[in-house]
Amino acid sequence: MNRADTIIAPATASGEAGIAIVRISGADSLSALLRFFKPSVKHPKLDSHRLYHGFLRDRSENVVDEVMAVYMAAPHTYTREDVVEIQCHGGQQIVKSILDLYQSIGLRLAEPGEFTYRAFMSGRLDLSQAEAVSRLIHAKTDSSRKLALKQMDGALSREIYSFTSQLKNILVLAEAWIDFPEEDLPAENIAEFFSVLTNIKSKIQIITNSYTCGRVLSEGASILLVGQPNAGKSSLLNALLGEDRAIVTDIPGTTRDFLEEGITIDGVPVSLVDTAGLRESRDLVEAEGIRRTEQKLALADLVLLVVDSSRPADALDYSALDYCVGLPTFVVFTKMDKTIKRDLHCFKDFPSYEVSSKTGAGLDQLKSGISSFLMADYIENSETVLLTERRHYDALYGCLEPVNRALVSCCDTDSLELLAFDVREALYFLGQISGETTTEDILDDVFSGFCIGK
Repeated sequence: MNRADTIIAPATASGEAGIAIVRISGADSLSALLRFFKPSVKHPKLDSHRLYHGFLRDRSENVVDEVMAVYMAAPHTYTREDVVEIQCHGGQQIVKSILDLYQSIGLRLAEPGEFTYRAFMSGRLDLSQAEAVSRLIHAKTDSSRKLALKQMDGALSREIYSFTSQLKNILVLAEAWIDFPEEDLPAENIAEFFSVLTNIKSKIQIITNSYTCGRVLSEGASILLVGQPNAGKSSLLNALLGEDRAIVTDIPGTTRDFLEEGITIDGVPVSLVDTAGLRESRDLVEAEGIRRTEQKLALADLVLLVVDSSRPADALDYSALDYCVGLPTFVVFTKMDKTIKRDLHCFKDFPSYEVSSKTGAGLDQLKSGISSFLMADYIENSETVLLTERRHYDALYGCLEPVNRALVSCCDTDSLELLAFDVREALYFLGQISGETTTEDILDDVFSGFCIGK
């Protein structure tokens, strides 16, 4: 991305709307605006951060649109460059005409995420905050919105900078004593190194342990409904969704492939996946559906093993149970509105719930159990830092190894060179999160996921 260019892009989604916003950023923003913008009342100049009414006129003085325009002078802008925003009517052709008009005088159409990339390069945001911008735009639940806002506010960044500052202090002292080998490093300094490293290790472990919960809150969880044919999986799916999405019949094998639907349970985004009944089948389509179910089991965040409680458990139920061994599983006994003929003994190692898809009995308890399991007893508060990005998790996990080695080196004053080396490596991993030591490939990967105009 060439930061010397002045760039332009629509900041609102394409389609028909009441208004649309076209954003310009770069050194030529104001002069570009004034080439075609004619204020309805004459002004000697456009003051920064004030909204002006006027008309955009092309080179032939034809009106392109009636607009509101605002000029925002650097550095008090999103990109810390001069920025202009034009509020126009929300028709696609109007937006296209404005983009064409300004591109004709040399403005370049922004690449995906280029406005946020410029904010990152100018130091307004670190890389983790920039990633949170994308998370906020794509947030589909209130919980994912709150998490993104917390990360944009710097909740994770403050922790990373705290670790970085403490490690740099250790590095400075260690390297100073390396330069003067005739002096012995005071015992109190070694003790302080050990205490600081132990505290950093403990906090990193707490943060990395939050990743599963953070990922579920931001991206959603996958819940697989499995069991033998006619156990009530499709009926349970419909009951949880509150609408008839899956076909329900008394014919075994009705569901022969995945049926996936989204739902929010107590603020947690969930993808419910109805699957083909687990059994031997000569039907090629059904057999393929069963094979895919087996593959998908290992990827599920939670498995709901559905068992028909209106009849005694049989070999197919026990076979389905075998598939769930070692996986996070709830046993859901369905058809509780009918005569109960179940045997709990074989399923006692798993949490169990009793429901009736027909009457709705037990569904609230099941939903509560699902959300409690996925949230892992997480209680939201302002002090909690939750990881939502796999990249952040990998970097922090990678940081733990050199921190552990540095702790060992603290016990041997002859290993100051090794201590310094390990601290530098830990700083490298932390820099992967903040962007201080991030490669161009990682930056390209992060910002390519943004929409144009942000």
